[in-house]
Amino acid sequence: MAEDIAQNPRSITIDGTEYPLDQLSENARNQVMNLRVTDQEIARLKQQLAICQTARAAYARALEAELPKTEQ
Repeated sequence: MAEDIAQNPRSITIDGTEYPLDQLSENARNQVMNLRVTDQEIARLKQQLAICQTARAAYARALEAELPKTEQ
């Protein structure tokens, strides 16, 4: 089931069909809200993951700089 919930806050498109929110049941509108909240949380977590990956790479470079040099 593919949904597009970000384009129009007054409707939701699911599997190519657009549904006006004011014509959905209260339970359906609650599920739309839940989808929007979880999409926002996923976006936030992706940003947090990118920050952590960047920090990890910096820590790895810093560690490499601190290791004794070996002759090869």
